Amino acid sequence: MVVKPDWLRVKAPQWERVGNVKGILRDLGLNTVCEEASCPNIGECFNAGTATFLIMGPACTRACPYCDIDFEKKPQPLDPTEPERLGEAVRRMNLNHVVITSVNRDDLPDGGASQFVRCIDRVRAVSPQTTIEVLIPDLCGNWDALEIILQAKPEVLNHNTETIKRLYRRVRPQGDYQRSLELLKRSRQLTPEVYTKSGIMVGLGETDAEVRETMQDLRAVDCDILTLGQYLQPSPKHLPLVEFISPEQFNAWREFGESIGFLQVVASPLTRSSYHAEQVRSLMEEYPR
Repeated sequence: MVVKPDWLRVKAPQWERVGNVKGILRDLGLNTVCEEASCPNIGECFNAGTATFLIMGPACTRACPYCDIDFEKKPQPLDPTEPERLGEAVRRMNLNHVVITSVNRDDLPDGGASQFVRCIDRVRAVSPQTTIEVLIPDLCGNWDALEIILQAKPEVLNHNTETIKRLYRRVRPQGDYQRSLELLKRSRQLTPEVYTKSGIMVGLGETDAEVRETMQDLRAVDCDILTLGQYLQPSPKHLPLVEFISPEQFNAWREFGESIGFLQVVASPLTRSSYHAEQVRSLMEEYPR
């Protein structure tokens, strides 16, 4: 059994607040990546009254060996009521910033782009003050589908690189490193007013130099925001953890990222792609577009 270092211990959640958020999610029949992907920050985020909504799921068409989202269930047809239910959750939770992500839906011609748009439009209709971040899959390189999402003008377009180039075939066997970079590059070119964001998990055997190279690749496509966090093996059947990365190393990467031009770098062992995502609102005030 792997023993986690002290810096990966999290505070026990206040279950009254967690229960309230879970109650809203269950009442509206919504999925969250917080639960489906076994996020270690679920207590903190649910305590704060926030969640990252997982649409078009919970079944995924890919089988990434690091991810805890179910890929064995058969994907279901899109639910036309999902955008309305998501909008109602945002309203009930009174969210200032919402993150909407999805499973991979390679079975759909547009990869689910139209459902992202319907969700964005519904949130805007019921909660116009809420800023919207979408965390999207690579859409199999369907750039027309990407443009459909961008035309809805989310404030943030997030697509996770996840790992370094050398490990891509093992970590993301159905993904492509250059395709992910191209998605971020096109997003900035098509809608320069939308902030772009990506995330990397570490602890899978990458070197310091490789992490820095990946960060430079992301800056080369004008990625604005970066998250760096520790990979935690969800179960024995998932990719094995190679090492725990120290907080000091995360701080060094944060400083490097800021020095090469990222507007914001969130780096710590417990950081996940939507961890403290609401901080982008202050970034938007500091660097308006």
